[in-house]
Amino acid sequence: MSYWLVANPKAGDGQRGREFWLEQLAAAGIHDPQCQDFDQQDWAGQVQPDDVVMVAGGDGSVNMGARLCLARKAVLAVLPSGTANDFARNLDLPEQPEALCELIHEGPVQTVDVAEFEQRLFLNVAHIGLGTAPVCEADDTSKKWFGRFSYGLGLLRKLSEKRGFHAEIRCDKGRVSGRWLSIAIANGAFFGGGNEIPEACATDGQLEVVAVRPRPLFQLLLTALMLRFTRKSPRRTSTVVHLKGSRCSVITRKPKTVTADGDVATRTPLEVVCRQQVLRVIGRQVVAADGSAQQ
Repeated sequence: MSYWLVANPKAGDGQRGREFWLEQLAAAGIHDPQCQDFDQQDWAGQVQPDDVVMVAGGDGSVNMGARLCLARKAVLAVLPSGTANDFARNLDLPEQPEALCELIHEGPVQTVDVAEFEQRLFLNVAHIGLGTAPVCEADDTSKKWFGRFSYGLGLLRKLSEKRGFHAEIRCDKGRVSGRWLSIAIANGAFFGGGNEIPEACATDGQLEVVAVRPRPLFQLLLTALMLRFTRKSPRRTSTVVHLKGSRCSVITRKPKTVTADGDVATRTPLEVVCRQQVLRVIGRQVVAADGSAQQ
């Protein structure tokens, strides 16, 4: 078994780059991992089954690491270094670098779901509508100054555009159409820097579709607070619709931008399928939004 380290130098505030993690990993007993870069793909074919690919970066970098690990039957280890780090929350990874590197050295493995679309995947969430604004508009400077709150700033800048867009959402457990402000298709329990998806987990084989209707700002904020404090799915209200299914699609009248794991990915129509527990990752447990865990 070999260790590989891929570090994104532009992730987060730039303080947790390759040299930082090499020092932490060495202290935990992982010496001289093979250091590579996603911009150079000639090394990917050298990764062997059961090798550990350690990815230092944000959710976009982790996404690339997941694709590599699935293709090579390797194990993914996440070194959170980005703005949101939502996938790390799903694994309840230690916040302290020393404890995290010791965990990687010990090597406990969990299996998690991935969401597939157009021969691509996402681990956390795909957005259509308002939720794409932070990705499309937040620049590197705002991310460094405001961190994960830059996503919220992007949303606030766009709330004035509340006419929304028309779309039909289809899942194997439901179907709804109408005008929407935002549609989020989540694979795990967290997105957007720690926002929770009620009753969700990254191992249940289900996609969580949360669609928000255009409403006055006060009503949107009130609904968000209700969901945050009750931590339960509203299913259907005048503001929010929550659908579940192993497969879902979104069809819009006009093509709309789709972002996935923090990067611009494609345009609608969008068809997503959940592949249950196919990705091996380093972690002791996978958590759900209600605080429960799978060992």
